[in-house]
Amino acid sequence: MTIPFSDFQKIELRIGKVENVEEVEGLDKLYKLTVDLGEREKRTLLAGLKESHQPYELLGKLIVVIANLEPREIGGVRSEGMLLAAISGEKPIILIPEEEVKPGSKVC
Repeated sequence: MTIPFSDFQKIELRIGKVENVEEVEGLDKLYKLTVDLGEREKRTLLAGLKESHQPYELLGKLIVVIANLEPREIGGVRSEGMLLAAISGEKPIILIPEEEVKPGSKVC
């Protein structure tokens, strides 16, 4: 399936920095992440990384976030975006910038 370029342009990809990682009771595969998206903007994201990553591996990591995704409530927690990852076998590989980038920077 292909989409028009104008649809792709609607997606707001930004760099976020993981500031906190929590386990949420009842969500066995998900972590609750607090992510800094720059200019004092914090977001809560739920990410299915619990089976493949330890919290300490995520803290301070720069990630690529879909920042304008419609919020979704899962298990009583509001998720306000999505991090991007590739799947290699069974393990998600988090997409990260090659160099240090300021949180909130746009990805183009």
